[in-house]
Amino acid sequence: MSIVVTGAAGFIGSNIIRGLNSRGITDIIAVDDLSDGDKFRNLVDLQIADYIDHPEFYIRFADGDYGAIDCVFHEGACSDTMETDGRYMIANNFEVSKALFLACQGQGARLLYASSAATYGGSETFIERPEFECPLNVYGYSKLLFDQWVRRQIGMGFDQTRTQVAGFRYFNVYGLHEQHKGRMASVAFHQHQQFLNEGRVKLFGEYGGYAAGEQKRDFVFVDDVVAVNLWFFDHPQACGLFNLGSGRAQPFNDVALAMVNSHRAALGEAALGLAQAVQDGLIEYIGFPDALRGHYQCFTQADLGALRAAGCDHAFADVATGVRRYIQGLSAKA
Repeated sequence: MSIVVTGAAGFIGSNIIRGLNSRGITDIIAVDDLSDGDKFRNLVDLQIADYIDHPEFYIRFADGDYGAIDCVFHEGACSDTMETDGRYMIANNFEVSKALFLACQGQGARLLYASSAATYGGSETFIERPEFECPLNVYGYSKLLFDQWVRRQIGMGFDQTRTQVAGFRYFNVYGLHEQHKGRMASVAFHQHQQFLNEGRVKLFGEYGGYAAGEQKRDFVFVDDVVAVNLWFFDHPQACGLFNLGSGRAQPFNDVALAMVNSHRAALGEAALGLAQAVQDGLIEYIGFPDALRGHYQCFTQADLGALRAAGCDHAFADVATGVRRYIQGLSAKA
């Protein structure tokens, strides 16, 4: 069984390979762009059969050079929500994905691909239907464009394909092996760095009708993202477009407090409540940046109806549990 993982040196791609390795699966072709050489760190302890630079792979895969491929986990993309070059974004996230889809269909390879909750943008409803899709940036649009194109190819219900195709609208993913992402790393990662460097965590103040730190997102632990991807790998009959979040919106204050208390626990110190953490200067609120006004999702919460209807009953970690595991993992690597 040969498997391809694109974006293999990235955050979610490397964690998927790690999940496959934990099952003893090593016949994996890793595809990525190592122009940022430091990303090699995400691959160094993984077992793969080959590494291919991404432009070469897409051309050769379309020509059938890699033989029988069972499944492609397509995680490769430009994920910078602040990128404004639309031509670059469409080329990377739409055109490449289209070509990959056609090659997979032609060769009978299953395709499990990364979409994004950014497709919903300013919507207040997060169900995988067109009436709720209104992205706020070109990144979200590039992901939506591919979702729309796939729907046109195989039907709204993804029910006209003989080869599995499933897209996952990732919500706010956090966890190990995201250190290379810079400004696009998770809130949890940035707060961890802030706490180590400054002894405090900074959050946005009041904005969008929400009190300081009370904007809510669906934060999902990367181990849960891997588990759902592998569930679909195990169930080749499951096709469609699916939200992949915890199904639980939690305020940024919850993430910050979990971060603070995880560090305190490591030092043998008692957990604090939010008010005390703010009073002690461990959580600080800053003005909302002008650059994000009108381009910021103040609330996201994955509707898991489609995922559950497909038969996936995975139980997702809440923020307190996921952040604690994340900090334990970071501490173990330090």
